[in-house]
Amino acid sequence: MIPLIGLTGGIGVGKSTALDALEHLGAGVLSTDRVVHELYESDDVRSLSPERFLEETLWPRVGARMAQWREEQERLSPPPRVAVVEVPLLFESGMEQAFDATIAIVADEQVRRDRASARDHRSLDERTARQLSQEEKATRATYVVANNGTVEQLERALSSVLDNLQQ
Repeated sequence: MIPLIGLTGGIGVGKSTALDALEHLGAGVLSTDRVVHELYESDDVRSLSPERFLEETLWPRVGARMAQWREEQERLSPPPRVAVVEVPLLFESGMEQAFDATIAIVADEQVRRDRASARDHRSLDERTARQLSQEEKATRATYVVANNGTVEQLERALSSVLDNLQQ
């Protein structure tokens, strides 16, 4: 079985960049945010009752999509080095048990603010307040990767994590 890795981090740390870097390094990658957006576009989810029902009906669908994706990764020839699923609220949702290991991407607060404002995330403090702190995510994660520099530096750090995972 290919190791299944959960990737998480707060707003503005560069989770999407890390996911792209991991794919470049030979990992199979899946973003639960992208899965959720795809589900919101599907007829069966759009036909659901008011929003209060969405979370309890949406997450089982995300879980099913993750399981299907993992099976697809296992059938690839050659298979990817690892299978990485980006779950922004990995620890908050209690999903860490589903993974063989977890990676928390972290960044300095000013770097996060700069990235978030560049992406028009005006309510960074409000959105961050609903998540575990970076420190808490880092404490809970198997691996912690700082993303304060270049994409190349991030990729080198992630490559080192992949090497450790495959030992």
